[in-house]
Amino acid sequence: MPVYRFIFRTVLRRLDPEKAHRLAVRGLQAAQLPPAGRMIERWTRPDPRLRRDVMGIEWPSPFGLAAGFDKGAEAVLPLSALGFGHIEVGTVTAKAQPGNPRPRLFRLTEDEALINRMGFNNGGAQAVRQRLAAVRDMMEQRRRKGRHVPVLGVNIGKTKIVPVEGALEDYLASAQTLAPVADYLVVNVSSPNTPGLRQLQQIESLRPLLMAVQEAAGSAAERHVPLLVKIAPDLSDDDVDAVADLVIELGLDGVIAVNTTISRTGLRTPQAELERIGAGGLSGPVLAERSTEVLRRLRARLPAQTAIISVGGVRTAEDVIERLDLGADLVQGYTGFVYQGPFWVRRINRGLARSLPVHWSGAPTKEKDPGRGARRTGSGRS
Repeated sequence: MPVYRFIFRTVLRRLDPEKAHRLAVRGLQAAQLPPAGRMIERWTRPDPRLRRDVMGIEWPSPFGLAAGFDKGAEAVLPLSALGFGHIEVGTVTAKAQPGNPRPRLFRLTEDEALINRMGFNNGGAQAVRQRLAAVRDMMEQRRRKGRHVPVLGVNIGKTKIVPVEGALEDYLASAQTLAPVADYLVVNVSSPNTPGLRQLQQIESLRPLLMAVQEAAGSAAERHVPLLVKIAPDLSDDDVDAVADLVIELGLDGVIAVNTTISRTGLRTPQAELERIGAGGLSGPVLAERSTEVLRRLRARLPAQTAIISVGGVRTAEDVIERLDLGADLVQGYTGFVYQGPFWVRRINRGLARSLPVHWSGAPTKEKDPGRGARRTGSGRS
């Protein structure tokens, strides 16, 4: 049995999931200290052949860490040493908030799944900006030395106490604060854990929101900041199509599909246990089928230059390859990280590298539409 799996079964699964998460972050931070940190980084660094150009940014690997693991940008540096091609911080809100009452994170070990109702707990946009500014300075030093540096995304959401009617101004405040320190921004309108948030996926609400954030981000950063919208798996097919059409209309850079689900279909976990846990967003392998369906639908509708980041139910390199073959430009994971440990991403990157002769010739690139505005090239850093 692999070491991490043994530790998980004998120790971590006995701990409260949120406490285990904090311990894991501290362990990653400790492992970053020299000389161990440099040794781990050399061992986990993605194969250079995995690089690809998406949205005018060079990504060291197509596989990255989804939002949710590092909500406040407190573990970016140790996470970057594990080999992720990108790290998405957040979800971040304009104002600091504690999130929902505990317990709010639950394991479904029979399904290797999680249910969370965290409620966007974070220190607020200004605190995250300060951390990311310091992180970017350190990453710039690493890059100059030829070390691995992932792309940094920031996922923004609505502050809980702000009514839906005030959501636009709330998102604008976050975008203006965080765009200067982000390689890309994500508008999260699909978490099930903030009251009223999913109403913003309705086109009449989503259009003015995305238009305003798009303009505010570029103005605040004084450069083009790729903007994506993250959607729920619980949208109907017609609503997925409507979002895709809006993305085309606004010239958005891409879509992240999908967030957690409110469905409980297809689980092995007993119904009584699900009722005890209660509400929250479900993630894990059970989400793979719907995630793949939405990916297929989006790719058939969106132009080639519009990026799709596929997330939901990814466990293995083969899963990542399947998503890329179906038209995803990038792939994210999170729940698999919890169940398979810190070197999960290394195993995925190695599997991707072994598949290169079959699936790709060299590092894939995306054709860019010159009419979509100036894009950054190279590392995507500013």
